[in-house]
Amino acid sequence: MSAFKHITAGDAKALFEQGNAAIADIRDAMSYSAGHIRAAKRVDNQNLTEFMAATAKDQPLIVCCYHGNSSQGAAQFFGEQGYTHVYSLDGGYEMWKLAFPEWCEHS
Repeated sequence: MSAFKHITAGDAKALFEQGNAAIADIRDAMSYSAGHIRAAKRVDNQNLTEFMAATAKDQPLIVCCYHGNSSQGAAQFFGEQGYTHVYSLDGGYEMWKLAFPEWCEHS
């Protein structure tokens, strides 16, 4: 059984605008620096434990990758760790930056 749900860029933006959603960007550091969703945290094996400690398990968690494929596995992982509202961003960052370029930042 899937431990996460799929979410469109529009629905993810609406959820984020409600004020309590976390966004985990699982892309590599270079891609994240080139552009990422505002307030997204880059998550990899080095900071996973820290990210999980700082993110409440009942807080909505949106997982983002390049195109929405890798994020599904990561979202499943978070769901299996007890996160109750986990979403994989359909279309990933590539879809997000087309839909909401004003919500993108560069490091």
